[in-house]
Amino acid sequence: MIEPAEVNSPQRAWDALMAGNQRFVNAQPAHQRQDIDRRESLSKQQAPFAALFGCSDSRLSAEIIFDVGLGDLFVVRNAGQVLAETIIGSLEYAVEILKVPLILVLGHDECGAIRAGIDAVAGKTTYRGAYIHNLVDRIMPTVLAGNLAGKHKIDEITLLHVEDTINELVSRSELISEAIRDGKLAIAGANYTLTQGEVHQSVIVGSIK
Repeated sequence: MIEPAEVNSPQRAWDALMAGNQRFVNAQPAHQRQDIDRRESLSKQQAPFAALFGCSDSRLSAEIIFDVGLGDLFVVRNAGQVLAETIIGSLEYAVEILKVPLILVLGHDECGAIRAGIDAVAGKTTYRGAYIHNLVDRIMPTVLAGNLAGKHKIDEITLLHVEDTINELVSRSELISEAIRDGKLAIAGANYTLTQGEVHQSVIVGSIK
């Protein structure tokens, strides 16, 4: 089992996440680093080995599906993993201050926010909340581009949205793109399957095999 202190590269961070996800899938979680000693040791500072930007969906509890402990992941979430300035700032903090070597952008199948984007393009949106519309509007360009490419299924659009999110993050954050160029950081895009509990890599920016 990889310990956080041993995670000093994007590859090692990815390996640690995948090993934890495999334990979760096999129903053999280690539940490590979740006791009182770990809690007390983190009271003064944190040193997560990766950052995760994912959907707020209640079925995607990051620490559970990757079988990690307190202080292991710097987690940022909103519905449909839609980028905003506060999200970019949070991820820049993880890179510049916390020195994480990996950002994981995690989508999942049957995402409600992606479904809302698909419905909006089809003229079927019924939401009243103005800020819900703002969020859905940010997903619609991916849906439209996907449709033009002959992709209409929700899981196809989800994978495109993860890729678009990563491209937007790299293009908007000079700090993050510089860390990638310097080999200090990689960004992985992946999809989580709700039934199987498996995480499958879909796109990589940086040095992960």
